[in-house]
Amino acid sequence: MPEIVPAPFAPRGTRGEPWLVAVPGLGLSAAVPRRTFDRLTRPSRVVELPAFGRPAPPGTALAPGNLAGQLLARLEALAVGRAVLVGHSASCQLVAAAAAKAPERAAGLVLIGPTTDPRASSWPALAGRWLRTAGHEWPGQVPQLVHDYTRTGLGAMLRGMRAARPHRIDETLAAVHCPVLVVRGLYDRIAPADWTAALAAATPHGRAHTLPAGGHMVPITHPAALAAVIEEFLSAIDDPDPDDEVTDLART
Repeated sequence: MPEIVPAPFAPRGTRGEPWLVAVPGLGLSAAVPRRTFDRLTRPSRVVELPAFGRPAPPGTALAPGNLAGQLLARLEALAVGRAVLVGHSASCQLVAAAAAKAPERAAGLVLIGPTTDPRASSWPALAGRWLRTAGHEWPGQVPQLVHDYTRTGLGAMLRGMRAARPHRIDETLAAVHCPVLVVRGLYDRIAPADWTAALAAATPHGRAHTLPAGGHMVPITHPAALAAVIEEFLSAIDDPDPDDEVTDLART
């Protein structure tokens, strides 16, 4: 059963702003998205799913569509009417699938370093992009990664990535009509700028933004910069300017 992990929050009045609901990246724990959520004054939760923060026994259905169904079930259990869904890396694929399956639940999407670019969906190509990114990552994150990856299990992570590789998030986003923010670190070769721009263009209300630093693990290494971009995006959802569409946010 997915784990619901509360993040500290201070509700912002009674105006009914949508919640923030994150699914950690592949193998990562709730502690990672909390680094960003702790900097935002917004009702929020982190939902850990099999291979995305929780172990996944052999035979667990890890395709993005299956996990999207689990996420939607947890939103129902939480009595969350609408939410801004936040994904990182491979979890971007399942939150996008959730938004496509249940558009009434999605007030917005934040996709951080989304996978999988079809040009690099093979294992060798993915490894090459990871190696080109790794040199720009902060070494201090290693203890967090070791802890989380050990907890989730490398076998679960490999099966999760195997399920994610053929999934076409760009095609999924074509059916998503809520505002979408696609964010990447400046040195993220796993989610290069042309790929995130293509994803933003694949959905009617999408924009891409590149942070001025960071690699693929910006939720760990640059949570403050990430929170600032998300806050701007949320403000536009909460208070749309009648003379300026939400989709004009986060343009780079």
